[in-house]
Amino acid sequence: MPNTKSAKKRLRQDQERRERNRAVKSAVKTQIKRVLNAVRQGNLELAETEYRMAARKLDRAGDRGVIHKNMASRRKSRLQAVIKAAKAKAVAA
Repeated sequence: MPNTKSAKKRLRQDQERRERNRAVKSAVKTQIKRVLNAVRQGNLELAETEYRMAARKLDRAGDRGVIHKNMASRRKSRLQAVIKAAKAKAVAA
């Protein structure tokens, strides 16, 4: 346990940041799952709208330092690749 006043404040700040970061990460993961579920169901229009929300949340998390910017970019790229592949499959069928 912290003994000094500054250490106690640091502990409070760390706890608040951890809770905030966990909430942001959870929201990002949920949004990514929504995109993937929409693609699995074949609803590409819904997947596109969910992707836009996911991209926004990923960018915001990257800007705030919750996740690394490159990680946000990589996840956006992979989601877009999944949507693109599903579109190509739908056109071919």
